[in-house]
Amino acid sequence: MQLHDVWFVLIAVLWTGYFFLEGFDFGVGVLTKLLARDRTEKRVLINTIGPVWDGNEVWLLTAGGATFAAFPDWYATLFSGFYLPLLLILVCLIIRGVAFEYRHKRSEDRWQTNWEHAIFWTSLIPAFLWGVAFANIVRGVKIDADKEYVGTLLDLLNGYALLGGLVTLTLFTFHGAVFTSLKTVGDIRDRSRRLAAWLGAATAVLAVVFLAWTQAARGDTASLVAAVVAALALLAALGCNLAGREGWAFALSGITIAATVAMLFLTLFPNVMPSSLDPAWNLTVTNASSSPYTLKIMTWCAGVATPVVLLYQGWTYWVFRKRIGTQHIADAH
Repeated sequence: MQLHDVWFVLIAVLWTGYFFLEGFDFGVGVLTKLLARDRTEKRVLINTIGPVWDGNEVWLLTAGGATFAAFPDWYATLFSGFYLPLLLILVCLIIRGVAFEYRHKRSEDRWQTNWEHAIFWTSLIPAFLWGVAFANIVRGVKIDADKEYVGTLLDLLNGYALLGGLVTLTLFTFHGAVFTSLKTVGDIRDRSRRLAAWLGAATAVLAVVFLAWTQAARGDTASLVAAVVAALALLAALGCNLAGREGWAFALSGITIAATVAMLFLTLFPNVMPSSLDPAWNLTVTNASSSPYTLKIMTWCAGVATPVVLLYQGWTYWVFRKRIGTQHIADAH
């Protein structure tokens, strides 16, 4: 296996880690409107992800940086063609981080309500747009012979991409509901399990259509296996959620995300960004990659840094592993 193939796999792993971890905290952000009945319950939901949400975003920074260094032509075409959606995601992530930090700085009802609205919308919009972006990458976009995107914003708003956005939105919200039931106690825990059942059913319907469409358009045997794993894991997660096996349900919803991402990357390879104008203009792991020397240096750096990141993130989750409920929330000033 060539180094550019290795880095294609590593970038797929980084995106998988990002969607697994950021997926549930996007979901929790959406649930602040769908599940929480009052401000105290909203504080419970926010506190479940408070110690970890910023660490989860490390995976996005690493995935973006790895793409820039390993496949500069892919990075350039992606960020020029998807400029507005990716800019909107970036603005949402900035506002979301500010909202988490500033919401509790003042006790006025209007102040906190506005920041809670911000948390909801800046969780929902990226969860939807990431699906739109990746669906378009798999489907293919208008790339010319100079490796430049020549389409418009409306070209990205096609039926397949919008379906992909709905799949990621519902899947992340389901993942967040399962995480909430795993991290809370009391009534909010019971309601999150019931809501997860409905969200999981909606996700299953949308995901089956999306995975079947993807497989029919670009799939092979390997992608079919990944699609089957994703479908079975989602059904098993639903079953475990109904049985009250919350840890298993969370692990299986994570496997659903991982298998779905794996399927998308398997349908891409050896392309990294197909051209819908001419297959000869596809960006591939070969023509979009950096030099072998650059990839070699990156591999050594990743080998040193990755275990450190995994250790400190694992330690963080272990320290903040206990459940919380409304009884753990101090009265407002």
